Amino acid sequence: MYQDVILDHYKHPHGRGLRDGDAEVHHVNPTCGDEITLRVKYDGERIEDISYEGQGCSISQASASVLNDLLVGKELAEAQKIQGVFLELMQSKGRIEPDDAMEEILEDAVAFAGVSKYPARVKCALLSWMAWKDATAQAFAEEAKTA
Repeated sequence: MYQDVILDHYKHPHGRGLRDGDAEVHHVNPTCGDEITLRVKYDGERIEDISYEGQGCSISQASASVLNDLLVGKELAEAQKIQGVFLELMQSKGRIEPDDAMEEILEDAVAFAGVSKYPARVKCALLSWMAWKDATAQAFAEEAKTA
């Protein structure tokens, strides 16, 4: 079932195609060559849009699609909580079995639970999430400069 979720997001990506944003970052996974350019746009503390272009394996591309679904429209604090739970799952080395509470927070992102058993693949799943984190820091740093 989880593999189907990943493949569906890979074949039908959400948020793909760069649009206007407050900040842009480009990340590369040197282990495998996956890469992503991600833009984030905020409306105050709410994520208005996350757009991206990238190339790589189905895991990295599907993860970017899931990130878009989960975070767009959320307040920054809630998005950071979701990112923290996803990071915890990815760093679990397969020791965390998602429960109902985790599934409610992560929705389709729980499909990556099996990926956590493979350290090289964890970097693929986290590529867009680390790009989002960096783009967010950049967006708020720019906002602070102009305030």
